[in-house]
Amino acid sequence: MLKSVKGIYRDGKVVLLETPGDLTEGKVIVTFLAESGLVELQSRGIDREQAADLRVRLSRFAEDWERPEMDAYDAL
Repeated sequence: MLKSVKGIYRDGKVVLLETPGDLTEGKVIVTFLAESGLVELQSRGIDREQAADLRVRLSRFAEDWERPEMDAYDAL
């Protein structure tokens, strides 16, 4: 099972911002995220035109993604 929790790397240590409720011990992988939260699409082979097309196509799902009941899928 994979479980994700938010945290901050500070002074050589990872400080968790959430507690993984059902875990007492486990292996972890730490991935550092860009400060801006932006994804470099060009590095993934996606140009401006393709990005605009994706934005339009994915925006159709935004209302569903933002519904509170969808939070249940975060735990899976």
